[in-house]
Amino acid sequence: MVDWFNIAVWSLVGTWALVVGTLVLMYWQTRQTQHLNSANAVMNLRERFDGGRMRAARRHLSDRLLKQAHEDIASMEVITFFELVGTLTHRKVLDEDLVWEAFGTGVTAYYGALRNPVDLIAQLRARLEEPLVFHEFEWLHSRIEQIDREEVGAVSSTRNLGDDARRILHRESDLASI
Repeated sequence: MVDWFNIAVWSLVGTWALVVGTLVLMYWQTRQTQHLNSANAVMNLRERFDGGRMRAARRHLSDRLLKQAHEDIASMEVITFFELVGTLTHRKVLDEDLVWEAFGTGVTAYYGALRNPVDLIAQLRARLEEPLVFHEFEWLHSRIEQIDREEVGAVSSTRNLGDDARRILHRESDLASI
């Protein structure tokens, strides 16, 4: 004799197992797609960062910062670029670790130079009467520093970041346009 109750129970259990398995697989696929899209976006941003126009803007900004010719800074393109990267990272469109790998050094160097010895970001905020100018760049810098501490540990806090920033800016000021 056929036990219809057991068949119904096992059919129900099998159906739920299939539903749960499908949901887990869909979640995994969605996460993989997000990671792939983030990696592609970071690669595209890196290409833009290394493009001729941005290299010229980086060269100009780093040269002016090194010479402390703050009044001669004609382009905010580099800072605006990092503001965009910060916004996309803060909203979790971009993976933080990929951004750290691709842009961490530049973020740290430019942010430090824009804040010391003269706080150009604060001056710009005051002049525009807009306290949120470049706040995502500021957030990104803070997050990059946090990841530095997690990845590098105590070494990060003991090194002279001013010397590192100047060395990076010197290298940036020698960039050739492509």
